[in-house]
Amino acid sequence: MHGGGLLRSGGWRVSEACGCEHEPAATAGEEHEEAERPWWKDRGIMVPIFSGVAFLGGLILEWSGLEIPALVLFWVGLLLGASTFTPGAIRKLFKGKLGIGLLMTISAIGAVILGYVEEAAALAFLYSIAEALEDKAMDRARGGLRALLKLVPETATVLQGGTVAQVPARELTVGQVMVVRPGERIATDGIVRSGRSSLDTSAITGESIPVEVEPGDAVSAGAINNAGVLEVEATAAGTDNSLTTIVELVEKAQTEKGERARLADRIARPLVPGVLILAALVAIIGSLLGDPEVWITRALVVLVAASPCALAISVPLTVVAAIGAASKFGVIIKSGAVFERFGTVRHVAVDKTGTLTRNEPVVTAVLTANGVTEVQALAWAAALEQHSTHPLASAITAAAPGTPAAADVTEQAGHGIDGTVDGSRITVGSPRWLDAGDLVERVATLEEQGMTVVIVHRDGSPVAAIGVRDELRPEVPQVVRTLTGQGVGVTMLTGDNARTARALAAQAGISDVRAELRPEDKATAIGELSKAGPVAMIGDGINDAPALAGADVGIAMGATGSDAAIESADVAFTGHDLRLIPRAFDHARRGRRIINQNIILSLLIITALLPLALFGVLGLAAVVLVHEVAEVIVILNGLRAARTRTPRLGR
Repeated sequence: MHGGGLLRSGGWRVSEACGCEHEPAATAGEEHEEAERPWWKDRGIMVPIFSGVAFLGGLILEWSGLEIPALVLFWVGLLLGASTFTPGAIRKLFKGKLGIGLLMTISAIGAVILGYVEEAAALAFLYSIAEALEDKAMDRARGGLRALLKLVPETATVLQGGTVAQVPARELTVGQVMVVRPGERIATDGIVRSGRSSLDTSAITGESIPVEVEPGDAVSAGAINNAGVLEVEATAAGTDNSLTTIVELVEKAQTEKGERARLADRIARPLVPGVLILAALVAIIGSLLGDPEVWITRALVVLVAASPCALAISVPLTVVAAIGAASKFGVIIKSGAVFERFGTVRHVAVDKTGTLTRNEPVVTAVLTANGVTEVQALAWAAALEQHSTHPLASAITAAAPGTPAAADVTEQAGHGIDGTVDGSRITVGSPRWLDAGDLVERVATLEEQGMTVVIVHRDGSPVAAIGVRDELRPEVPQVVRTLTGQGVGVTMLTGDNARTARALAAQAGISDVRAELRPEDKATAIGELSKAGPVAMIGDGINDAPALAGADVGIAMGATGSDAAIESADVAFTGHDLRLIPRAFDHARRGRRIINQNIILSLLIITALLPLALFGVLGLAAVVLVHEVAEVIVILNGLRAARTRTPRLGR
């Protein structure tokens, strides 16, 4: 699968400044095995635990007056704890990288030299256990991705020469026919060739209502077949389908840092050499003015107190947790930077057709003139529209099934389509390009009712107008009210005529409508809206791509939709349920608040500990304890971003 590299711990680097990066696993399979391993079999957890047991045993023996056995246990605890970070710190030092592990190593060595073996053991234990907890936190944050990977079955049943056979799902190729029985998952994207059933796509799209499928319908990898047996022709390889695409997008998101992550790095990176210089100055100047032992000890305490590891890990951890959680309810965020921008958006521009509407237009009215009947008008239009791929064409042809196709058909760009039907020249096009004649006022009425109207000309004279309506998705008014309640403004952008757009916007509760826009006009509108603050654009088609690319956050409806839209967008919804929009905004804002909390908390920890260490208020053991406990708090706070909630929708 494309997402195989996703689960390698080397695919996510916490921070160069932190110096607590982890060695990459050899393979995704090994990583998965490691993730499933119980904690008592995990060396990364057990070594720090044994270090802590030895340290605690040393304390008990020391309190009992057994000094020598206590010292031995302190050394055991020190060596076990240090073994988890000192080798890596030394390797990075030879590569010219200074990290927190180096600060801790120097502090431990210095404490031993000064005779503080107990404090050194405490430092090694607490730092090693904090690092182990961080590893587990990252594993938990990646749990959503592991869940996605599990949606694809290990094997698939395929038809081969009239018989069925089991093959590994990853070996499926385009054109193979899969047999999917009730209760089984579909192994890759395909088209239903035979059978009827309902599919549970909730794990992929977040939509709870089963999807009815029949021959000719497209189905996605990971969907569960609820009822009848289906034969599905694969349209994508087992390693390159919609689900692997989703995993790939999340993988990229987890390896890219947002603005605050970069800010955290910018703060943490110079802190490491800065702390080393500060500690050296404290030791040198203090030794010249007072007791060298006292000031060298304080220098070591300062070294530990100013360690920025909590700062370095707090933001990336939160971003990873939040992005992984969003993928669980059908929102794929491409990068950490996007996630952070997402939380700042205060205005949304929304495409109409296919986003706010069902994208299932139907003929709802036919106006005629000059003695022409509705049946005749529909037949003439349908004869031409059979040659068109326009969404309205399918509605018109569906309204007049079985109509013979027109002859000598030509499509005039920006005008309409014409051809010969029963010896007459028929032209079909928009009222913007074709004269409506005596029907003009009635056409305006249809448009005010939210219909898109096409005009029919016979031999150059207007004879009919056909009203087509694409109904709003039922959840749209509720979603708009919810967004308004969240302080997010909504603008409709559409290429449809102004009357129709305003009518549908009124039903949706949207007051700002911009209609009759070309793709480049939509991009221009986004530029205008962005002057007032960060703007998100939501669309699903190729014509939305320029606007999606120009917005602060571009959101593509349907991760398997238009390639141009997905490539141009920063966020992809795997389904078309617009209730994901307020949920995604709420999630992003909550994640941003947690990021801000972690940055402030991390800086406050350093700011508070430095003077206490410098003036000798706190000793080495106390500073180590406070610092590492605070780091654990930051990690736990960051993991709150992995929890999702559904905001109450407006009524």
